[in-house]
Amino acid sequence: MTSIETFRELQGEATDWRRYLHENPELDYRLENTARFVAEKLASFGINHIETGIAETGIVALIQGQGGDGPTIGLRADMDALPIVEASNKPWSSKTPGNMHACGHDGHTAMLLGAAKHLAATRDFKGTVALIFQPAEEVELPSGALRMVQEGILDRFGISEVYGMHIAPGIDIGKFGICPGPIMGSQDDFDIVVKGTGGHAASPHRTTDPVVIAAQIILGLQALVSRRTDPLESLVISVTKLRAAQAYNVIPDEVEISGTVRTLGSTLQDFAEREIPSVARGIAQGFGADIEFKYMRSVPATFNNPDNTKVAVTAARNLVGASSVNDAVRVSMGAEDFAYMLQERPGAYIFVGNGRTAECHNPAFDFDDEALPYGIGWWVKLVELILVR
Repeated sequence: MTSIETFRELQGEATDWRRYLHENPELDYRLENTARFVAEKLASFGINHIETGIAETGIVALIQGQGGDGPTIGLRADMDALPIVEASNKPWSSKTPGNMHACGHDGHTAMLLGAAKHLAATRDFKGTVALIFQPAEEVELPSGALRMVQEGILDRFGISEVYGMHIAPGIDIGKFGICPGPIMGSQDDFDIVVKGTGGHAASPHRTTDPVVIAAQIILGLQALVSRRTDPLESLVISVTKLRAAQAYNVIPDEVEISGTVRTLGSTLQDFAEREIPSVARGIAQGFGADIEFKYMRSVPATFNNPDNTKVAVTAARNLVGASSVNDAVRVSMGAEDFAYMLQERPGAYIFVGNGRTAECHNPAFDFDDEALPYGIGWWVKLVELILVR
C-alpha cells in the first residue's frame, strides 16, 4: 500500500501542471487548450484509451488494471475557470485578463492527472479506472456534468460508481471533510419583473413606482425563510440582481429582480417555486402593479450515498489517519453539478483542505500546491480500496 511520501514525489510535476493551467484559464465549454493539455499528458503516461470531445471539450480516459476483470469506477475532475479579474498577485497569475481559476479546478485537474500517472505506471488493481475530465461546471444549464451524463458516459464506459472532490479553504492541508447524505445544496434561480407605471421622479404620485414595490418584495421574500419554513431546515433565498432606470430623474415602468434559491431537498424547492411568486404578486398588486415570474431549477443537491461515503472516508483515513478526516463535515449550501452524476450512480464527494486561503470565487483565491499530494493520494487510495480487494 502506498504512503503520502509516494505522492509527494509527484508534487513538483503536478505543481507545474497546475500553475500552467492557472496561467491559462478557459471558460465553460471553450476549453480547447486545457483539453489538449490534459489529453497530451494522459497519452504521455501510456494511457491509450482516451476519448475527447465529450460535451464539446470533456475527456474520459480508461486505465485497465493488471489484476483481471472487475468493476469500472469513475473519478471526476472539473476543468473550467471563472470570469473574474485575478488579484492573487502570484507569479503564475492568469495571463487572460478577466478570467481566472478562482475555484480550484486547476488543482482538481492536476490532482487527477497525478493520480492517472501513478495508476497508469502501476496498474496494480483489477477492473478499470475511468478518468472523467469535465468542462463547464460553473455555467448555468446545461452544465458539463449534465451533458456528459446525457451523452451516456456512465453507460458507455460501464461506470458502476463515481467519485468527486473539491478543494476547501478553511480546512487545513492534509485534512478531509465529508458526510453522508446531502453535502452541498441545490441551486435554483428566479427572475421577477415588477410592472408598474413610470414617470418623472419629481412626481411620484403620478406613477405606480416599481422601485418601491421591488424593495418591498425583496424584504418580503426574506420572511419566507424566517417565518414560513422550519428553522431546522435549510432554505436560502438571496436577491442578487436589481435593474431599474438609468437616470436620476426617471421612475421606470419596470424593475427586474433576480436571485438564487438554495435548499437540501425537493420539498423546499417546491415551496420556493410556489411561494416566491405568490408573495411578490401579492405585494405588487397591493400597490396596483403586477409581476412576471420565471423560476429555473439549475442543479440538484449533491447527495453522498452512505455506503460510498464510508469507502471515501476509509480511503482518506488510509492516507492521513483517522484524526485528519472529519466524517460529519458541515453541509455547504454552494451547488455542484457533480450532483447529476450522483443521481445516476452511487458515489461520494469529498472536500480536501486548502488551508487558510481566500474563499473560492474570490479574486485573491489561489490553490495551495501543498494540497496536491493529498488529492492525488486520495484518488489512488480509493482505487486501492475498491479495486484491490
